[in-house]
Amino acid sequence: MSIIPHAPSLPPVMVRDAVRAALLEDLGLAGDLTSNATIPASATARAVMNSREEGVLAGITIAEAAFRESSAELSFEALVKDGESLAPGQDVAIIEGPARAILAAERVALNYACHLSGIASYTAQFARIIKHTTAQVCCTRKTIPGLRTFEKYAVKCGGGSNHRFGLDDAILIKDNHIAVCGGVQQAIAQARAFAGHLIKIEVEVDTLEQLSIALEAGPDVVMLDNMSLEQLREGVAIVDGRIPIEASGNVNIDTIQGIAETGVDMISTSKITMSAPTLDLGLDIRIKS
Repeated sequence: MSIIPHAPSLPPVMVRDAVRAALLEDLGLAGDLTSNATIPASATARAVMNSREEGVLAGITIAEAAFRESSAELSFEALVKDGESLAPGQDVAIIEGPARAILAAERVALNYACHLSGIASYTAQFARIIKHTTAQVCCTRKTIPGLRTFEKYAVKCGGGSNHRFGLDDAILIKDNHIAVCGGVQQAIAQARAFAGHLIKIEVEVDTLEQLSIALEAGPDVVMLDNMSLEQLREGVAIVDGRIPIEASGNVNIDTIQGIAETGVDMISTSKITMSAPTLDLGLDIRIKS
């Protein structure tokens, strides 16, 4: 059976609400004073969004929503889709219409697109490094408050995978849960008694002894946290394919290859969301009238 890949997508209502809030934050109570003071209301312009460097695009639909929210008279033509590679100097989109409206939405559109494209681009670097293995690079809950869905979307645009979105879509038993509960087996047993049949239970362990104890309790996924490469290899041998293995801790652009080559299934890192540099996208305007 072949698997049909699906492009990542965002709920339009979520994009609309986020863009409206961002535009209100920027325009305040008086609107764009500079444009209103210097540009006639009748002036129109043609703007081209352009990539100044190599990368992967993410957030073009959000940028489009920002411009369209600024004025119904604006037209927006996307030349590149989210998830596609960008070359330096490549045009990304063309926007035409009232000049004031273009300038009012410019910063909001670029802020989203630059930030999310940076995450997609950095994720793609991680994914390329481990493409010779079966491991997947995953994001975490370490995201900017209010931007989690967008940032996780950008990770998928870059070829990464999403870990849980919040505290409410999976059970992840960490060291503090184990400490309060009294032991790893107790914590898993409590979680199993609580969870419905559709809720996955993952447990984090930081020693191989703790891993063996955890496996006896039957978690759905195990996370090997802050282990050496040798420990990870031993952990993979102990699990022996019974359940998926996630590795976490000290994962960065320099360490991910060695971690992936130990045979783990997933590698989670906050670096792809919290340390990604923005991608340099700009907007150049040509006056029409």
